[in-house]
Amino acid sequence: MDQELYQLIQKAKQGSQESFAELVNRYKGHVFRHAYAMVNDRMEAEDISQEAFVKAYYSLSKLKNEYAFVSWLTRIVSNLCYDHIEKSKKKTAIPTEDIIKDHSSPVEQLQIKLNIEEGLQKLTAEHRTVLILRDIQGFSYSEIAEILQIPLGTVKSRINTARQELKNELLRGEDHE
Repeated sequence: MDQELYQLIQKAKQGSQESFAELVNRYKGHVFRHAYAMVNDRMEAEDISQEAFVKAYYSLSKLKNEYAFVSWLTRIVSNLCYDHIEKSKKKTAIPTEDIIKDHSSPVEQLQIKLNIEEGLQKLTAEHRTVLILRDIQGFSYSEIAEILQIPLGTVKSRINTARQELKNELLRGEDHE
């Protein structure tokens, strides 16, 4: 974390609305993308993003380590998404553009994307979350453990299980074609 960002967080913790507005400006894309990947609904993701920043604003004074700001903010978003998923009982999908890279035709790319999204919809929220955090957003295993406040071994287990379940779903889908 650079010194400028550290100072910005410090000022926001001391009540500077301008500093907090700058933090919102810097991280609104990250927060929205994470929420959208979890709930797969643009309007809901926008609502969750706003709610996450409101919660962050009111609990920023509780942040003990400024260097953990991004993980802390991501945890807030994840928890709000969990709540939303539990309330709506919707299954979600994640954007898979980055997953599909080396298939020749756009039709093949679209079919693969749809298959992956359909498979992801069948995963639990916990498994979907770890895949989003690891494979889409690129967080390390230890960062995921910190964000979700679960043991490192649990993160590794969930990622392994989620990948296997997704693979099984994709193979099941191929059998029906």
